[in-house]
Amino acid sequence: MAAEQALYACCASHRWARRVAHHRPYPTVEALLAAGDEAAYDLTAGDLAEALAAETPAPLPDRGGSSVRTALRAAHAHYEAKFGHAFLLALDLTDPGEVLDATMASLRERLGHDEDEEAVVTADQLRRLCRARLTRLATEGPAITGGTGTPASPDRAGSLTPGLPRGTEPTARRYDGRGRWTVPGRA
Repeated sequence: MAAEQALYACCASHRWARRVAHHRPYPTVEALLAAGDEAAYDLTAGDLAEALAAETPAPLPDRGGSSVRTALRAAHAHYEAKFGHAFLLALDLTDPGEVLDATMASLRERLGHDEDEEAVVTADQLRRLCRARLTRLATEGPAITGGTGTPASPDRAGSLTPGLPRGTEPTARRYDGRGRWTVPGRA
């Protein structure tokens, strides 16, 4: 299924991708993100390991000298040796000029964690990365837009085709974050 494959690119857990794909279409991008968050919170240790196995360190920006890049590569290697997976850090809200400093500071802090502490932080960073990837997928991805290259409208996030599904009318449905849809005025 194309939607599941597109979602798998956001989080390499088959269970996560199936779960998010199963509840399509989502009425809004926010509903899609809420479903992605819920599925991420429910990842088992095995699901998390599956997702982390597919993650690779992001390329380092060209800023900074060679000594900075060497120190970051060494810290990444130390992290991977200690925890057994790539270092994940969601930098979507970080000023591009501060990415190297933020990465190094986070690496230093997280290398001091024990395995349990780091598992919690890593799961949260993965969830944040998934949110950023889902947002890009919903607004730019051909699997979401039906291959037209046109961004999906906010009311069609998670759908494979543009427009409303056949035989439906627009409603003010809301996703409650627990796998249920609610329609105002209906019990």
